[in-house]
Amino acid sequence: MADEKASEKLVASNRKARHEYFIEETYEAGIALTGTEIQSVRQGRVSLGDAYAEVRNGEVFLVNSHIAEYDYGNRLNHNPRRPRKLLLHKVEIRRLDSRVRERGYTIVPLRMYLRQGLAKVEIGLARGKKMWDKREDIAKRDAQREIERTSKMSRRD
Repeated sequence: MADEKASEKLVASNRKARHEYFIEETYEAGIALTGTEIQSVRQGRVSLGDAYAEVRNGEVFLVNSHIAEYDYGNRLNHNPRRPRKLLLHKVEIRRLDSRVRERGYTIVPLRMYLRQGLAKVEIGLARGKKMWDKREDIAKRDAQREIERTSKMSRRD
């Protein structure tokens, strides 16, 4: 397990997702990319800010993610915002599809990384937060910072 984490290179993360949603389950998915797309991913030119995943005809697609055009890609370059197929097991796809349909969940990408040369996306089954939930999280984080600050001060004395 430690070797797997060491061989991962984080390419992009969606920090906004954990602020906007409660993440109930996470899945690791492969992603089908073209040649110029994987080159841009290796350069770290990826944005997951507005991205989401959706199930279409028994397949999962990552929609609205931005992978910048490859600088040396000439006329065969890719469309930066094209939908990209995510590679999951059928059981996982069915589970995601049923949860999204019946309970009002959504599928959001949490991070994209390279593992042993292959691009992977961590997706989360998410439920939207209300405004007071966000304020509550911010208050908890501020309280934790204050506790850490006072404990550092008491250690110095």
